[in-house]
Amino acid sequence: MNIVLSGSVAFDYLMTFPGYFRDHILPDHLDSISLSFLVDSMTRLRGGVAPNIAYTLALLGEHPYLFATVGEDFEEYRSLLEQKGVDTSGARVVPGVYTASFFANTDRANAQISSFYPGAMAYASDLSLRDIEKYHPDLVVISPNDPAAMSRNVEECQELAIPYIYDPSQQIVRLSAEELKRGIQGALALFVNEYEYALIRKVTHEDPEDLLGSLSSRDNSFMVVTQGENGSRIDSRAGSVHVPIVPPEKIVDPTGVGDAFRGGFLAGYSHALDWETCGRMGSLAATYCLEQRGTQGHSYSAAEFLARFRRNFDDQNKLNFLVEK
Repeated sequence: MNIVLSGSVAFDYLMTFPGYFRDHILPDHLDSISLSFLVDSMTRLRGGVAPNIAYTLALLGEHPYLFATVGEDFEEYRSLLEQKGVDTSGARVVPGVYTASFFANTDRANAQISSFYPGAMAYASDLSLRDIEKYHPDLVVISPNDPAAMSRNVEECQELAIPYIYDPSQQIVRLSAEELKRGIQGALALFVNEYEYALIRKVTHEDPEDLLGSLSSRDNSFMVVTQGENGSRIDSRAGSVHVPIVPPEKIVDPTGVGDAFRGGFLAGYSHALDWETCGRMGSLAATYCLEQRGTQGHSYSAAEFLARFRRNFDDQNKLNFLVEK
């Protein structure tokens, strides 16, 4: 299956301050605040929703197509993704700007001062799915990105009759009720976590049954709601399926767990597996991410993934394709 991943591409710059921010803030001088913190560590991690999903898909033998705008500093990132099997030919470099970047400084109390630079992401609405029709996309994933780009992706998928998964997550607050409804109504599937699900219902005034019913009229349309330690729920016209988590060996960093879940789920979906098996693949992929630092810090072979899957679930040999390639 040719899967196109549209969404943010970013670098995360994570710093640690050995003291407490509160000790350096003077409430009586907030109108002239000027602070500088000497940090004792900084790590640059690869991130962004689209490449995070692509990374897990590639670990499971797929070759997703990255469709995004990136900066002049993307080449090393591109090379690493290509080595894993991600097609980055759809990542367009915007001259003169950097890739979107997140800067976070965390103190000893886990208080955080952060900044986000959209960089090349601000140009994502310049991309058109019509330019990659020759790639013959079977599925487009519309994940958090520049809001105008997300709206354009929705319109073009509907016009070109390309099935798409709508995953608005962090950008729900930036999208109007009408934009959200338009995205959901034409989608093959909606992917959200529990909080985002409640937020969408509040913004659109839709009941749970209405949300599922408003998806594309395709018989195989579905909705996935991830529920943290309680697993996930997959709703379709055939009913609901609950999928438990895979217990982690250790918990290191929850960042990117939802993206890893999507990658694992989509790897199963691309092989036409049932909802429960897709969800279980997502659960295991999410756990691998939880056990390492960063959104792409986890790694495993297909054989390792299969062996661990079978320690937790009975796949009835449905996942043999992972090691038969």
